Amino acid sequence: MNLNDLGQRIRVQREKCRLKQGDIARALGITAQAVSKWERGENAPDIAVLVDLAKLLNVTTDWLLGRGEALDSTFSASVLCTDLSGFAARAAEIPPRDLACWANGIFAQVTDAALHYDGVPVKYIGDGFLSFFSGPKHADRAAKAAIHVKALTANPALGVAVHSGEVYLGPVGHPEYARPDILGETVNIAFLVLHWVAGHTKSRVGITESTAALLQERPKLAKPKKVDLKPMRASIQVYEALS
Repeated sequence: MNLNDLGQRIRVQREKCRLKQGDIARALGITAQAVSKWERGENAPDIAVLVDLAKLLNVTTDWLLGRGEALDSTFSASVLCTDLSGFAARAAEIPPRDLACWANGIFAQVTDAALHYDGVPVKYIGDGFLSFFSGPKHADRAAKAAIHVKALTANPALGVAVHSGEVYLGPVGHPEYARPDILGETVNIAFLVLHWVAGHTKSRVGITESTAALLQERPKLAKPKKVDLKPMRASIQVYEALS
């Protein structure tokens, strides 16, 4: 195996997906220095992370090793999303510059919490934030980040939801303006649960049954409640995080 060729394939596909070396490192639970060494041809990914790396880059392991074509795929992850209640009302009361300053202060804290638990920030949507956690114990890290977010901001307007499942990661948009995004049913459910969290929980932190089932270090959770996902004609059990 030619390490230089492998490193170039990793770098080219990473840049195509509009991901940073740090994003790859956090998603795989390794150091950014390790990713840098791969791309420089100084080292090769350990066999234990090769499959996860391929899924993250939307290619096959054969393609990474120079034996096949790239292939879009999904991978297991925990999605964390947030919103701010009363955002529209506040937007009507203060100048846009002041609104952006207020929202950015909260986004900075939310992002730091996600990064602290090796989450990968994806995007900000008006008053919302979207990120994902993959690799070892991704559900535990996402749940801890969700609870940490509330403790860090101490903002009663902030809502947080975590849901686990398969996601697709790739650039979305015109080639010249595309940005990395995550798509799929897992993301859709996370946002639907987030909407429910605002009016049905005191802590405003919701963790779905799919995430709870993966937890190895279970936080304090209330009894689950059935949430109807009307647009999907389905229902899901959601736990309110109490600490």
